[in-house]
Amino acid sequence: MAGLVLYCVAVSFPFLAMRAHGMVNETGLLTGIVVLSRQGMGGMGLVVLLTCLVVPLFTMLTLLYILIPIQLERRCLPFAARLFVWNQRLRLWGMMEVYLLAILVSMVKLAKLAKIIPGPALYSFVVLVFVLAAASVSLDSHQVWEAFPLAGGDSERP
Repeated sequence: MAGLVLYCVAVSFPFLAMRAHGMVNETGLLTGIVVLSRQGMGGMGLVVLLTCLVVPLFTMLTLLYILIPIQLERRCLPFAARLFVWNQRLRLWGMMEVYLLAILVSMVKLAKLAKIIPGPALYSFVVLVFVLAAASVSLDSHQVWEAFPLAGGDSERP
């Protein structure tokens, strides 16, 4: 749940602002994707969209869908096992930390040209990376498999 709140802040608020020559330019997470597509790099923009926005959101939503009923001791969720399989498969594609590292490197390089002003989304994004890492480490997949066995056996488990 904390991850979803941080995600909403990271997507909704300004990420960075650059001040140079009296002009201020604010950017958000979606700005980079739009700029990439406008510069003819739509494929790269799609990769950034999927790895930094779609996959992490899918991961958080499916974990909530699966883990809350386990906590409440309810086991009859439709598609829970299949969603968990997809969650485990796509988990490797959520590369928010790589995107964050690229942003930090860019900030260091741009600091010579303009004043960089971090926005609330940057702080939220940094904390979100750590929250998702903690969630991934603390997830007991065996408990999930015991709660939601696959109808077709173990053939689809990652």
